Amino acid sequence: MYFQKNVKPDRKKDGSPVTIADRRAEAFIRQEIEKHYPSHDILGEEMGVREGSSGHRWIIDPIDGTQSFIHGVPLYGMLIGLEIDGRVEVGVANFPALNEIVYAATGLGCWWNDQRASVSQVTRLQDAVVCYTDIGNFKKYGGDEGFQQLSEAAWYRPGWGDAYGYMLVATGRAEVMLDPIMAVWDCAPFPPILREAGGFFGDWQGNETIYGGRSVATSKALLPQVLAALNHLEG
Repeated sequence: MYFQKNVKPDRKKDGSPVTIADRRAEAFIRQEIEKHYPSHDILGEEMGVREGSSGHRWIIDPIDGTQSFIHGVPLYGMLIGLEIDGRVEVGVANFPALNEIVYAATGLGCWWNDQRASVSQVTRLQDAVVCYTDIGNFKKYGGDEGFQQLSEAAWYRPGWGDAYGYMLVATGRAEVMLDPIMAVWDCAPFPPILREAGGFFGDWQGNETIYGGRSVATSKALLPQVLAALNHLEG
């Protein structure tokens, strides 16, 4: 309805863009959750927190990659994670302009459209594809030296960023995706998605979490090499 329709964004207090599509998509998702799971918590990027009482919390990003969306680039997605008693157990990342969806639940595998998804079998960083969102963020938010070491060791380093980069890792089409700054709604689906695909999503110290402030996704085979590169000059 709104993609590639010259939608004009507003600016939030932090300067990031938001559109009518973000707001309407989140309103619809929240309405459906409230209808079917009235006791569950909800946290959305655009509309904040609704408190519940069940130990279940839905975390929503209605459009991840808003910059891509407003520029007519199809690498944007809708993200939903379900956190149960503090651990994300269900994740969905939908990329409607590409007709791609990846989803997972603990113990039930990771699925890419209608086929099982798994991470790449590459075992050497020098053979790896490394993705990121905005190269300027590594200087702005820290982590530039670690990123430089990682990218120099890699084979190819395209900027296929935002949620799409994490989906590429889960489906074996890239080996590493990382961000030096990360909000919970921007990554909520990815712990179970990467876990069930045989990989890892978490912070730069190797902890599986959506609360680390930085994030990296990769295979278990590459994780020690990736962490060593990222933390070589990071303390």
